[in-house]
Formats: sequence, C-alpha cells, structure tokens
Amino acid sequence: MNDKQALGARGEQLAAQFLEAAGMNVVGRNWRCRYGELDLIVQNDHVTAFVEVKTRSGLGFGTPAEAVTFTKQQRIRRLALLWLAQQEGPWRRIRFDVVSILMPHGQQPRIEHLPAVF
Repeated sequence: MNDKQALGARGEQLAAQFLEAAGMNVVGRNWRCRYGELDLIVQNDHVTAFVEVKTRSGLGFGTPAEAVTFTKQQRIRRLALLWLAQQEGPWRRIRFDVVSILMPHGQQPRIEHLPAVF
C-alpha cells in the first residue's frame, strides 16, 4: 500500500468512527461494482447516507471536499441506485454526504461532516 492509499484508508476509518459516534450505523464500506466504489454507506432510523470520504495531508490542492466534483457526484448517485437495487427494505430517505478530513503531518486530524451536500 502506498502513502496515498494508506492516507485514504486511515481517513475512511476515522470517518466511520466519527459517524458511528454521531449515532449512525455503518452498513457498507468500500462497496464495489464494475462502475466504481462507494466509500461508506451509513444508516439510522430515518436515513441512508452514501458518504464520500476525502482525506488530504494539506491544502495545496484545495480542501478535501472540493475534490468531490460534479462528475464524481453523478457517479456516486448512479452507484447508490445500484446498491439500493440490491437491498431489501425497509426503505428510508437517502442523502449524499461528504466527510472531509485534513491530516497535516504531526497534527490531529480535522474532520468535517457535510450532510446532504449533493
């Protein structure tokens, strides 16, 4: 695993812990199909959220959340429909979240949860 992959994996782990502490249940991690991957799928009694996790060590290329482009959003929406088609109810509302994690070297990670951003 290279440094970029390790940073991403660590970010996804932190995001899952953060969302669980906020009362969400992680029901899917790194769900893949031939069209792409969903980072996290979380639920509570009222909603299923498809969560894109972006982790960066610095702001040289912008904030982590800025990396979730319109094209990426469209791909996540299509993947969410495929995931939902494989599930049995009960159906909940759905939303699309981003968890932005900034992990500067030698500092504590800064986690920002952006619910229903697209």
